[in-house]
Amino acid sequence: MTTPDRSPPSRALRSPRVVLAGLGSPYRRDDAAGQLVAERVAKLKPAAIDIGPVPDALDLLGRWDGADLAVIIDAVRSGRAPGTVSTLELEPAEPTSTARLGATGAHGAASTHGIGLAGVLRLARAVGAAPRRVVVVGIEGEDFAQGVGLSPAVATALPGAVDIVVGLLEAQP
Repeated sequence: MTTPDRSPPSRALRSPRVVLAGLGSPYRRDDAAGQLVAERVAKLKPAAIDIGPVPDALDLLGRWDGADLAVIIDAVRSGRAPGTVSTLELEPAEPTSTARLGATGAHGAASTHGIGLAGVLRLARAVGAAPRRVVVVGIEGEDFAQGVGLSPAVATALPGAVDIVVGLLEAQP
C-alpha cells in the first residue's frame, strides 16, 4: 500500500499569491487615491488579496510576506502634472545584498510615510519575507491637506490607475 503524497503543491501547480496595498490616508485628500484604487480593483479581481488600508509602508510587514506579486498603489509627489499615473517595478533582490533603492522611497524621493517603501522592502528582504515581485503604481497628487475628497485631476485619474493595476494582475503568470 502506498502512502498518499502530502507535500505542498509545487509553485507551478498553485495559483500565484497576489496582494494589493493602497497606501495613504483617507483624511489627507489625494493621499486616499491608493486605497480607493485598491478597493476598486479588489472588487473586479477577487483573486487578488486587498490587504486593506495601509496608512504607512511599515504596515506592509507581515501582510505581504511571501506574495508572488505585490502591487502597491500610492499618491506621489514627483513634480509631474496632477493625475499622472506611473508605474515602477522595484529591483529584485540581489543574491548577496539588498537592492539599491533610495533610503526613503523607490528612488530616494521623500515619502509622506514613516520609513518609506524602499526601507520596508529592504527590511522584508533581510528577514526573508519580501514579495517575489513588487510593482508601484503612483498617482500624482495635488492636494495633501487635511480633509476628505480627491482633487479633480486625481479623481479623473482613478479609472486609468484601476485599468493599469488590472492589467498587471492579468499579466501575472
